[in-house]
Amino acid sequence: MQTHMEKVHSCVSELVPFFEAVIESNWKKAEKIQLKVSELENEADVLKKALRLDLPRGLMMPVSRHHLLELLTMQDKVANMAKDVAGLMVGRHMELPKQISSDFQKLVQRCVDASAQAQTTINELDELVETGFRGSEVKLVQSMIRKLDKIESDTDKIQIKIRAKLFKIEKDLPPIDVMFLYKVIEMTGDVADAAQRVGSRLQLLLAR
Repeated sequence: MQTHMEKVHSCVSELVPFFEAVIESNWKKAEKIQLKVSELENEADVLKKALRLDLPRGLMMPVSRHHLLELLTMQDKVANMAKDVAGLMVGRHMELPKQISSDFQKLVQRCVDASAQAQTTINELDELVETGFRGSEVKLVQSMIRKLDKIESDTDKIQIKIRAKLFKIEKDLPPIDVMFLYKVIEMTGDVADAAQRVGSRLQLLLAR
């Protein structure tokens, strides 16, 4: 689980240099990074499939195999969203208007922060198992999850700011471009949403 989340975060982290290349209109570099994002997502898929096959059905643990696989699915969606965003940007060679580019970079970085915090939280799984999902370790993980929720909330606020700026200039842009820009804003925010759901799923395990 931890190895898979590490690969997922590696995938998401590539969005920072990817969008830097997009803003610079360096499509050769952007396409190269997009391929790397896709490769990392595929590697995460391989790990996911291996874990699904190898996780013993009779394993004696404080949580069920089913619940661990649900958590794995949540982790996988984080990488999927990162791949989808990069693929859409490259597929259409979408330019980010300079009026929103700085805020968009802040959004991307905060999404990466969310993924990093999800990874930090998942890295506590072995300690949680050792303590039987009880005691001070549970409180530590709960505080990590609250921090993850805060980061995701930050991305929501940044998205609102970006949409407001885009609204002011959308009449000067081709309508199709505007439509896809709103879509990219939403999809990028979904990366943080997916990371936050990893924490939410882990929180359900703590409740059980």
